[in-house]
Amino acid sequence: MLSLAVMDSLRAAYRVADVRAAEAGLAATVPGGTLMARAAAGLARRCGTLLGESGGRYGARVLLLVGVGDNGGDALLAGARLARQGVAVGALPLDPARTHAAGLAALRAAGGRVVDAVPDRVDLVVDGIVGLGSAGGLRPAAAAAAAAARAARPRAGTRPVVVAADLPSGVAPDTGDVPGAAVPADVTVAFGCLKPGLVVGAGARCAGRVEVVDIGLGPWLRAGPALRVATEADVARWWPRPGRVTDKYRRGVVGLATGSAGYPGAAVLSAAGASAGPAGMLRYAGPARAAVLAAHPQVVATGAVAEAGRVQAWVCGCGLGTDAAAAATLRAVLAAPVPAVLDADALTLLVDGGMADLLRDRAAGVVLTPHDGEFRRLAGADPGADRVDAAQRLAAWTRCVVLLKGDRTVVADPAGETWVSPTGTAALASAGTGDVLAGLLGALLAARVPPLRAAVAAAYLHGRAGRAAAAAGAVTAPDVAAALRRVVPRTGEPDPVRD
Repeated sequence: MLSLAVMDSLRAAYRVADVRAAEAGLAATVPGGTLMARAAAGLARRCGTLLGESGGRYGARVLLLVGVGDNGGDALLAGARLARQGVAVGALPLDPARTHAAGLAALRAAGGRVVDAVPDRVDLVVDGIVGLGSAGGLRPAAAAAAAAARAARPRAGTRPVVVAADLPSGVAPDTGDVPGAAVPADVTVAFGCLKPGLVVGAGARCAGRVEVVDIGLGPWLRAGPALRVATEADVARWWPRPGRVTDKYRRGVVGLATGSAGYPGAAVLSAAGASAGPAGMLRYAGPARAAVLAAHPQVVATGAVAEAGRVQAWVCGCGLGTDAAAAATLRAVLAAPVPAVLDADALTLLVDGGMADLLRDRAAGVVLTPHDGEFRRLAGADPGADRVDAAQRLAAWTRCVVLLKGDRTVVADPAGETWVSPTGTAALASAGTGDVLAGLLGALLAARVPPLRAAVAAAYLHGRAGRAAAAAGAVTAPDVAAALRRVVPRTGEPDPVRD
């Protein structure tokens, strides 16, 4: 069984400085070269598995793209292991005078060879060009070698499989930024722990499938992680379970201050998202009540927030508009002593700062759900290369949980705890899907899930619903709402022992 430290390192991402400190601490307790040997063993094992899936190891041709330093050494030692298993391994050093000497000697001793150009036939490419020291895009020679390797002819398929050693070259490890040329990987074998660049931003798209090799770093990762990666187990653990004695009020009542005469669909979609959540009752307050009731007859609808009655959380902003009536609705929501989700037009209404005191002085939690354009209006600048830092700064400034939407949605709270959802998909870039997300999030808040966890769970399930809907074809917001019901945790009957 994995230790808690190891389990944490497999689903939490750490910045380079903290990884370096952990490596130094561990290295002082083990014989020299142990960490590199462990990393190489894990890398070779994964490469061997991939070769086995495409015709076997014996006779397969592997090309190592070898940079300077330890990343190149990891690739060379992994190549030596593969060569001893009957794989034809060639290493292409990009700076021969600075190639890792011990790794090169091990490769040659195992029967591998050094090449000065990319061969015509390659089945698998190991990207060992640059690892945690990556800064900026690849140099032209390295980029050209990587492009040639990807264009080589494999024995099966249309191009070689690319495996990155620890991090795809060209990806900024702390941010996921890809400022220039990079090496897109099919699989990334991360050593010891995840790095932020593997799970956020463009780096996540370059990384392909990410797998972590345990090299013993877990107990030495003393600093808190830069962010955590949400899992299905997290969401299932946080999802409210009905007790043996319950009713719709105990399960939570969510209020929806969404939609308008011009945009009644936003209200309908937010109600659809909320209906898929754990709350026991929905109250709608606004001018789109006829449309909401036509689509969701179970909703209790009124014309204004003041008339809605008691709720445990509010969702405000989807299709609300930005006129005086909309501003009055937002003020009424912020004055209520319950958690709130502020989305879309509600975020626009916050930009002038006129409601800053109402927002930051609330005792109840608030979740802001900006996309990049809304973030720019709120913060005065784009999220930039470091989306984790951007979400953390906005959360600290507003004293709210911030759900920064994207294909890897980032969620941060004012104290700096940060999560990323790995389930995002471009299929969710469709009108109205954010309204569905806001409704689901509001239902989780109404069911008394803490704001940070509610935001993480909603983003995770929203992504899964988007993927499920995309499997059937083009995605619309109603498709996502319908798919939510298939992906939310199944709580079933109350547990007779626990409840």
